[in-house]
Amino acid sequence: MPDQHPAISLRPATTDDEAFLFELRKATMTGHLARVGEPTDDAEHRARLLHRYDAARVICVDGMPAGLLKAHRTDTEWLVVQLQIAPALQGRGIGEHALRTVLRAADAAALPVALKVQKGNPAQRLYERLGFEIAGEDEREFHMRRAPRASAETEAE
Repeated sequence: MPDQHPAISLRPATTDDEAFLFELRKATMTGHLARVGEPTDDAEHRARLLHRYDAARVICVDGMPAGLLKAHRTDTEWLVVQLQIAPALQGRGIGEHALRTVLRAADAAALPVALKVQKGNPAQRLYERLGFEIAGEDEREFHMRRAPRASAETEAE
């Protein structure tokens, strides 16, 4: 019997997604924030949710909202602002699939990708597996960077 892989897609977030994304943020981030001494109140969660909402994309699995990817391009790099997957769906490659869309765009433009991950967040393992390296840190976060990779077309030349 063939494996049934879920269909993973990304779509721009709308105002209708705010309630889902707010609850997603609370479910995925409250523990990490509390551990490093960051605020975990609703006002702070809402402020972080709305930060760069123009760059927010809802990650859908079989058409149903399952996560959030916020990433945008600057003149010098791609910046991943937030990546959150519903706890019940974590560990299934959904976040990796979404992040690879950014990596492909960055590689096509020969730009690095930067992100920050809170110390102790298991997502750091995913980032390292995808080629991110720690480029700096502060008391709460690792600042990670992935250099651009040559595309398959470039490697074939």
